[in-house]
Amino acid sequence: MIEGRMVELRALTYFVAVAEEESFTRAAARCHVAQPSISQQISLLERELGEPLFTRTSKGIVLSAGGETLLPYARQCLALLAEAKADFIGRNGLLKGRLTFGTVTGVEHTCVPDALGMYHSRYPGVEVVVTEGTSAPLLSMVGRGQLNAAVIAAPVDPLPDDIGADVVHDGELVAVFDPARFDLPEDSVPLSTVAEHPVICYTTTSGLRPLIDSAFEQQNLKPFISYAANDVRLQVAFARQGVGIAISASTDPALDDLGALVTRPLQPSIPFQKVLVWRDDLNPSAPLRAFLEVWHNVTAVAGVGSITTDGR
Repeated sequence: MIEGRMVELRALTYFVAVAEEESFTRAAARCHVAQPSISQQISLLERELGEPLFTRTSKGIVLSAGGETLLPYARQCLALLAEAKADFIGRNGLLKGRLTFGTVTGVEHTCVPDALGMYHSRYPGVEVVVTEGTSAPLLSMVGRGQLNAAVIAAPVDPLPDDIGADVVHDGELVAVFDPARFDLPEDSVPLSTVAEHPVICYTTTSGLRPLIDSAFEQQNLKPFISYAANDVRLQVAFARQGVGIAISASTDPALDDLGALVTRPLQPSIPFQKVLVWRDDLNPSAPLRAFLEVWHNVTAVAGVGSITTDGR
């Protein structure tokens, strides 16, 4: 380290931006500065620490071993600074700042809108930025600190140790089809029967797709996926066209008005949970801490919120 110099928070901000964006150009746009400013601060930071923080490859910028070591400390420093600022603002009676929140589709009928609505009523000074996406990318963004919290489909494998979670709701996947085109049992539909027809389901980026694939694999079945879409409204539209049997979340609002289509339970059933996730290995920012308090109040009234022991 160069004698007499200390690592600047601005340099850490730029470093985290480059690490997360994997690009100096995108990091500069994110930080609203010129790219040379980013490059200069990173160079100074590397000189201060005595080793390179990034490696250039044919695919772009990746963290070096030194960069991997620095990243969690840099994030923690910036999170603590943001928390301190928010707490001092809160001392004046009005919480401000930003809450970044991610969500998958199909949460309209859950506690999520109620919690966000109550949060706005209590803390109108906080800017809430909502990002829609699929489960795996949203979970990764929470882990990297790009989102404060997110609603995802609980993965097949246990959640990482540094991720806290509460149940948003439980559901199961059902068969959605046109009975005029597919003559299926009226009580429940065996997966073996579903596999005899084209299947409409979620894409491989959805947190529900691994549950579907695993259920068929356990029955030694290999269904033909004719159409894949994460928007259940599209799945329903395809089912209306008779292109296959849709496997959709029973709790999705798109299933409220099916017209001539019908739903049937699957046999064996494919249950799922949607969960709220956040980083719990660091002190939460003031906006996140306030949201979790609101969330627990709302879910306590609704009778949800306890995660199962296997993380699902």
